[in-house]
Amino acid sequence: MTLLDILPSLGHAAPPRFDPAIWPITAHPDEEGRLCVGGVPLADIADEFGTPAYVVDETDFRHRARRYRKALRDIQVVYAGKSLLTTAVARWAREEGLGIDVCSGGELAVALAGGIDPARIIMHGNAKSPDELRDAVRVGVGRIVVDSCMEIAYLAGLVRRRQPVLIRVTPDIDIHGHRAVTTGISDQKFGFTLAGDHTADAVDRVLAHPILDLVGLHCHIGSQVTDPGLYGEAIHRLIAAMADIRTRHGVILTELNLGGGHAIPYVPGDPELDLDELARVIDDALDEACAAEHFPRPSVVVEPGRAISGRAGITLYRVCSVKTQSGGRTFVAVDGGMSDNPRVSLYGARYTVALANRHPLGLKQRVTVAGRHCESGDEIARDIELPADLHPGDLLAVACTGAYHHSMASNYNMVGRPAVVGVRDGRARELVRRETIADLLARDRG
Repeated sequence: MTLLDILPSLGHAAPPRFDPAIWPITAHPDEEGRLCVGGVPLADIADEFGTPAYVVDETDFRHRARRYRKALRDIQVVYAGKSLLTTAVARWAREEGLGIDVCSGGELAVALAGGIDPARIIMHGNAKSPDELRDAVRVGVGRIVVDSCMEIAYLAGLVRRRQPVLIRVTPDIDIHGHRAVTTGISDQKFGFTLAGDHTADAVDRVLAHPILDLVGLHCHIGSQVTDPGLYGEAIHRLIAAMADIRTRHGVILTELNLGGGHAIPYVPGDPELDLDELARVIDDALDEACAAEHFPRPSVVVEPGRAISGRAGITLYRVCSVKTQSGGRTFVAVDGGMSDNPRVSLYGARYTVALANRHPLGLKQRVTVAGRHCESGDEIARDIELPADLHPGDLLAVACTGAYHHSMASNYNMVGRPAVVGVRDGRARELVRRETIADLLARDRG
């Protein structure tokens, strides 16, 4: 064993401790081995704001938003707010020229508070309430994506001026992913199937209300999609459907919304969706499909969420204990878990974890990072390598937690949800404060 084996940070040729494909673009260790993001040592953030804490790198978020606009030059990019939404995040999206899609009255309120022009908001959801539709109509959201016949009836009774709408359709495309995030097949809760008369019936119902302005079709084939060719297949099927609508009704739809679901890597070696290849596939598929149907080329919208916010986020945990069960695994217990990251138990998601407060010393050991909650399945990462000298008080950073963590957090075991801390240019700012016991009790009416 050499010194470089023990202290790999001393070797200039050693692989990067923080893989730039997974960690925020500003992530780097300082001279003390502390992980810094946005020019701020994460140990300092843990000391000031406590743990667990979500840390969001504003520079990384903006970088990926700009990358989308550059790669997809002729395509409208609308940020999927369900992945991560605070008023600051909404402002970042607005300043980078993105619209926002929202799925609830709460998301709509946050987007508006962040200064988003209502005309650049798209309202989604498969079970919108009349109140949510009323709010969307009142503020003048640019597009409402209708998902059921009842929703069409509600909306027709609420609007007082022409409201542009899209119909969500399921193109029956299987991404062969986890069933919870496979949304393009026919047998699931979203939208109207192209097979049978479901989409045709929805079109008939929308067009029966002149105050509803049918402008296009929407689809979302699933999440963590790595093959851009699947979007090309969706384009062919939706353009054919738009051509059928023209034939039946004499109406030419001008918008095609392909949704999001663009994959990012969570652990080394994971594939991701190639944006340049996606741009090529979309362009070629539109040319081919529109030529085949003699249909005018519609404008295209994409709705990335995770692909913009995911790698900008890190979650910080404090190590509470380290113990090895007889004949079993070594467990590193931390002060958070499934209440701040339910994705492991929901989807079997995998994560990259690193020691964040010092140089690792000595060898590595295989461990399971376990959460604090009363479930044996409360794990953050199973069978990963961490320094063998890990001890209580150390700080762990989990990469790629900028999407579907803050937005999916809960109060299981009456644990307060973590703070969200934004970092940029050496400064840290609390974007969302930590939830307190007083907050939990304030809603309990006795």
